[in-house]
Amino acid sequence: MDDELVRTLLKEHHPDLADLELKEIVGGWGNQMWRLGDDLAVRMPRFNQASEPLRREHQWVPGLAAQLPLPVPTPVRLCDPSDSFPRAWLITTWVHGEPADHAPITDPAAADVLADFLKALHTEPPSGAPVSERSTLAPTPGWDEVQASIGRAEEIRAVWEDALAAPKWDGAPVWLHGDLHPANVVVADGTLAGVVDFEEIGSGDPANDVAAAWILLPEPQRFLDAYGADEATVRRARGWAVTRALFLIAMGINGEKGIPGGKTHWGPIGHAALERIL
Repeated sequence: MDDELVRTLLKEHHPDLADLELKEIVGGWGNQMWRLGDDLAVRMPRFNQASEPLRREHQWVPGLAAQLPLPVPTPVRLCDPSDSFPRAWLITTWVHGEPADHAPITDPAAADVLADFLKALHTEPPSGAPVSERSTLAPTPGWDEVQASIGRAEEIRAVWEDALAAPKWDGAPVWLHGDLHPANVVVADGTLAGVVDFEEIGSGDPANDVAAAWILLPEPQRFLDAYGADEATVRRARGWAVTRALFLIAMGINGEKGIPGGKTHWGPIGHAALERIL
């Protein structure tokens, strides 16, 4: 996938957008992205199975966007497979700011911003809404190897076991982002300016998103107070936060080893988040 292919697809499917400036955005996992003009973005799946999340996003995110207090990439056009490209792809609005894995949150007031965003998001979805694939705590792939490299397995295991022992969520399932980590939020002037990548959109336990307190913020407790998380949700959320911190550390290790997809700069982010959790 390259600029020429994207330009060809735009001419075929959306000629009214074909002359806008096109700039590839480095990064992403399941999708390759281009900025399109000042206010739009093109997202194209790298893998066959990635089309379904884009369709889900296209169906549900526009309705949610209106109730959210931060900008999110709102789908504006879903493009079907064609002879030129065999998978569905998406045109969304562009969210201005720098990803938090390159420009970390430094403003303590971002805790209040994130709390307001999640309280607005965590509402009961309508009938037929998808169930989040991240509704049940599960260890990060490579968990034991990563723990061994850290040397704090006993402390990590204690947090994990406490999360599993916490009372389960007994309220109605709520909308979840499902994948809140530094590459999926954007920052401006040190504070949270937008939330991106809603491919994991679905309903489930709010603890999944509450885990962002330790992964994203310099002062997790301020967020927990502003959000109003109960003790059981905090315990489950710490379990989710451990999995995300270990994931970031694992991706950093992969980057150091030169493994494709690895991100060396995620390692220190994961270690800092783990320190906050423990």
